[in-house]
Amino acid sequence: MTDVLARPRPEPTVLQALRSPRLLTREVLAGLVVAIALIPEAIAFSIIAGVDPRLGLFSSFVMAVAIAFLGGRPAMISAATGAIALVIAPVAREHGVDYLLATVILGGILQVILGLAGVAKLMRYIPRSVMVGFVNALAILIFIAQVPQLIGVPWAVYPIAAAGLAIMYLLPRVTKAIPAPLVAIVLLTGAAVVFGISVPTVGDQGALPESLPALLIPNVPFTLDTLGIIFPFAVAMAVVGLLESLMTAALVDDITDTPSSKTRESLGQGAANVLSGLFGGMGGCAMIGQTMINVKASGARTRISTFLAGVFLLLLVLAFGDVVAIIPMAALVAVMIVVSIATFDWHSIRPSTLRRMPLSETIVMVLTVAVTVWTHNLAIGVGVGVVAAAVLFARRVASLTSVTRSVEGDTARYVVEGELFFASSNDLTTRFAYHRDPAHVVINLSRSHVWDASTVAALDAVRTKYAHLGTTVELEGMNDTAARFHDRLSGGLGAGH
Repeated sequence: MTDVLARPRPEPTVLQALRSPRLLTREVLAGLVVAIALIPEAIAFSIIAGVDPRLGLFSSFVMAVAIAFLGGRPAMISAATGAIALVIAPVAREHGVDYLLATVILGGILQVILGLAGVAKLMRYIPRSVMVGFVNALAILIFIAQVPQLIGVPWAVYPIAAAGLAIMYLLPRVTKAIPAPLVAIVLLTGAAVVFGISVPTVGDQGALPESLPALLIPNVPFTLDTLGIIFPFAVAMAVVGLLESLMTAALVDDITDTPSSKTRESLGQGAANVLSGLFGGMGGCAMIGQTMINVKASGARTRISTFLAGVFLLLLVLAFGDVVAIIPMAALVAVMIVVSIATFDWHSIRPSTLRRMPLSETIVMVLTVAVTVWTHNLAIGVGVGVVAAAVLFARRVASLTSVTRSVEGDTARYVVEGELFFASSNDLTTRFAYHRDPAHVVINLSRSHVWDASTVAALDAVRTKYAHLGTTVELEGMNDTAARFHDRLSGGLGAGH
């Protein structure tokens, strides 16, 4: 009975939310807040990619609606992102919009292929320290992205932003019935209009579309030359998009204490990007900032909020474009600053945590943050973090390997302890007293395990060195798996040089 009570309560399903006015209201309002926050972001990312703002807005609409049905992680938001914009910007700049759309479609197809190939399973090889670094780096990048909106602006921006921060922090202590970000945006927009406060607005970021996106086929030659142009960018887009999406999904899993299908998420991201390209969008992936607004700040838990985020986005820019255009950017900046603070894992940098944490784990976390923030590229940051974690782990495990020697009559006995792989076995041949040992040597491996060909080659080299001295060597204590692995490779690896 205790175990049942200890289990986390499952998140509500779409049907449960539709039947509950309270839950449905929460999902609807969350979707509205996300849609408002998506508009300036989509416009900004379009500018980064060097394309018309409509491409970013159309992409955000298509991806949010598509991923609501196709994705594996409920309540996660996918739309046009800065990471994808940076990857595909050279295509638009050098070859035009049609080649960009073709790149987005091919990138989506590659994501589907990677999903079918089981790339989502690789998530298990990303250490916790890299995940923490990824989250902290994203929080810093979200904050940095707000800084330009606070520099060289009218003085009225600062009290508006401060008021937004106060609303975001204080309102949840009074009521959580209405998302604090929505209240902040509405009140601050109303105040700016009533008092005639002149500050930068959403409308200043770029023109909003006036028509629905239309289905189209990119006007590019279907030739190998075209494939040669777009393929490298499509591969980069597919990898970066999946990496950011899967890691964001893992973060939401942790926040909500619920699992999600990473394979389905991979397939959904690919299909959403294909649809985005076919409807004239610039492509994208999961958005950590908007997802945190949806899940943490607004409390959404189902696909309804994701779907409505896309629907509200299109409705706002088409039917209420004039209203959306007057929203002060300072209000959205306040929302995103609170999101960045909530996203950062403050526990990871507490002195008590740092004292308990192995130094190598802290180094990996800091390195992941530093590289990600420096390059503004999550794929590079996470890649460097994973490599660093692997190297430090191998070094730590290798240092735990030991070889002890004892002599009993005419037999020298060596006991090898620890995990034997390339990092620990490369100097294994130096651990033996070849010229001082008697005619019979026993190497006991019962406290170790043979993991790779490097270890088998090292053991063969030890036996060969002893054989040159007329000494016989006996290996004992290997478990069945290690023994079969050793027997299959021993003698065929060129040891003894």
